[in-house]
Amino acid sequence: MNHKLHNQIVNFIWGIADDCLRDVYVRGKYRDVILPMTVIRRLDAVLEPTKEAVLQMKANLDSAGVINQTAALCNVAGQAFCNSSPFMLKDLKSRAKQQQLKADFIEYLDGFSPNVQEILEKFKFRNQIDTMIEADILGLIIERFVSPTINLSSEPVLDDNGEIKLPALDNHSMGVIFEELIRKFNEENNEEAGEHFTPRDVVELMADIAFLPVADKIKDSSYLVYDGACGTGGMLTIAEERLHQLATEHNKEISINLFGQEINPETYAITKADMLLKGEGLQAENVAYGSTLSNDGFPTNSFDFMLSNPPYGKSWKTDLERLGGKGDITDTRFVVTHNGEADFKMIPRSSDGQLLFLANKISKMKHNTELGSRIVEVHNGSSLFTGDAGQGESNLRRYVIENDWLEAIIALPENMFYNTGIATYIWVVTNRKAPHRRGKVQLIDATSLKSPLRKNLGNKNCEFTPEIRTQITNMLIEFAQNEQSKIFDNKEFGYWKITVERPLRLSVDLAREKLADFNSICVAQKETEIMTVISELAEKLQYTKINDYNLFVSELSKVADRINVKLSAKRLNLIRNSLAQTDENAEKVIKKIHKAGKIDANDLYGLFTIDVDGKTCIVEYEPDVNLRDTEQIPLLYIGGIGQFLKDEILSFAPDAWVDESKTQIGYEINFTKYFYKPVELRTLVEIKAEIYELEIETEGLLEQVIGRRK
Repeated sequence: MNHKLHNQIVNFIWGIADDCLRDVYVRGKYRDVILPMTVIRRLDAVLEPTKEAVLQMKANLDSAGVINQTAALCNVAGQAFCNSSPFMLKDLKSRAKQQQLKADFIEYLDGFSPNVQEILEKFKFRNQIDTMIEADILGLIIERFVSPTINLSSEPVLDDNGEIKLPALDNHSMGVIFEELIRKFNEENNEEAGEHFTPRDVVELMADIAFLPVADKIKDSSYLVYDGACGTGGMLTIAEERLHQLATEHNKEISINLFGQEINPETYAITKADMLLKGEGLQAENVAYGSTLSNDGFPTNSFDFMLSNPPYGKSWKTDLERLGGKGDITDTRFVVTHNGEADFKMIPRSSDGQLLFLANKISKMKHNTELGSRIVEVHNGSSLFTGDAGQGESNLRRYVIENDWLEAIIALPENMFYNTGIATYIWVVTNRKAPHRRGKVQLIDATSLKSPLRKNLGNKNCEFTPEIRTQITNMLIEFAQNEQSKIFDNKEFGYWKITVERPLRLSVDLAREKLADFNSICVAQKETEIMTVISELAEKLQYTKINDYNLFVSELSKVADRINVKLSAKRLNLIRNSLAQTDENAEKVIKKIHKAGKIDANDLYGLFTIDVDGKTCIVEYEPDVNLRDTEQIPLLYIGGIGQFLKDEILSFAPDAWVDESKTQIGYEINFTKYFYKPVELRTLVEIKAEIYELEIETEGLLEQVIGRRK
């Protein structure tokens, strides 16, 4: 269907909303009538050629006393659905009385088969009938939808000479019209950026990326295609068409089963209708309603190809609560075993659940077939870098990359989508990488590959032409290095996040005024015994400042033992909090001394040794939380953490060490880093020439402004 005809039909249907609903519904509610009526008219037009045969079959079945008539009537209709009422939609436009029109219209709706009834239920369309009857607009709306000036049928309208007056409207084109109508309604309602539909040119690129790299591996077989955020089903439709086309080109006989899930009732209803219109009644049963995250419609299925454009930047708090809360999620799609960790969580922050859709698809990959599974999914930029090491987003990137499933990421131009202009990226994930791709990830910068639209569609101001799609797909298949295609080892994107500790240094001030304050504290906490110990030690040390906290505690213990006072941990904390203070000139506070042979110095970074009774022992110092720092070290850093510590830290802080218990592995992908092109600075010659030109241009200007000197 050409764009001109597409726009004519969309504008015609939009005109029905403006002409018929303006004084009855607010603009945000137009969709409640227009979308279901568009579906009903499409179904009605498809059923029209076989209407008489269906009614005759119904009469025969009624005479025979047959109760379950749906299968037989659908067979006569030649579709996966039917309507057994005595009416066509055009029969209802000329009712003189509104109540008769209401009764006949309800009878007409009731005549649809159960699969269409579910569609009407999801639209909640019956709730609108009374409003339209009371406003006396139902007949007018029907009349407009059956107008002979547009054709919503799958068959062309011919003129008296047998020439095509109005071309047929295939299911693909009908899907385009649905999505354009929804886009316009979303635009009217100022819906958020995540509530958008994927443009057909982007979907076609995604289909090419999914299928072309493995086109020579397609066999005479059955293939399962899945979209966990299927919207109106456009991605599934195009994927099916593209896969069939490739199979034909390779002389293969294949069957394709489509599966999808959608949480929005309207778009779910449109997807079901689209499946029914294709004559694929069983396929329509493969579309699940509800949240993919908290109510997976296909928990035991695995799929050959999976394509999606999930919502991004959208909260999933409701799903999080249904799954049991962040700390209690046990869903094996999001909590897996990886690298020896049995409870490896890939759960992102509750404000953005986009990566959970990718995790869901990864859990549905086939691992026992030659082709395996290919996933092609659109995300925004935050999926590449959001989340620190050990957090859900980073863990998912780590899980995918360390399993060597990430084939490529493709950066798309901005303003490719209807309701958002933000940067977007296509992830290509497969568990059957070609041998020359193993251990590698390809990044493709396609941000400059676009063709401007003659007229913007919402935020969308550019598109992928077939030539551009071919160019991008060829870069993926050729797997070559150039300005727009970079190839990296998997570990390029990984890093260790280490915690660098510095020792705590404490001094103790035993001046009389400090002891007076401490005495007040002891009295208040009924710890007068402690004051006795401190007073005796202070007198022994002549009320001086002690720069070695370890020595202070040792001497304190001696005094306490001698006068039989127990130094509990609580009492030691009281003394430390009241009398000790950090002091960069003080000695380091010892946490623990390990006797020789008790600990392997090669197991930890930055351990120190001391002599104890002539024996070398390893000592752990107590860290100063105020001096604690973190560093990110690339996994490809030569020599690893130990060498980094020597090269970058110990030369500035020789007393520092790394707390290995806090080391985390993270992954992030910084596109800007790999494709950044610095602005070329002008040469001194160019700058000098420009200055001379400015001098010439401004010569005499000052005198003109302030007047000549007299």
